[in-house]
Amino acid sequence: MMTMRLMRFGAKKKPSYRIVVMDSKKARQSQALDTVGSYNPLKEPAEVTIDILKANQWLSKGVRPSRTVQSLLDKASASTKRSQEAKP
Repeated sequence: MMTMRLMRFGAKKKPSYRIVVMDSKKARQSQALDTVGSYNPLKEPAEVTIDILKANQWLSKGVRPSRTVQSLLDKASASTKRSQEAKP
């Protein structure tokens, strides 16, 4: 089964994460199939960049996001909807 989850990067006590697609049985730091975005919780507010088209393609193929990634995807899709509504 494929999952979309966070992969930790960064120095000790300074985490940053990549949102990746990988096999659910693999370890956190193993080889990822694809990188969908990034998440930096240390910035204020937390910095999230997600390629929505790429994420939707993987989700349509049956990839299951983790709870954290699902909440990040929800926030990102809500912000893109707001920005599209603001444009005339």
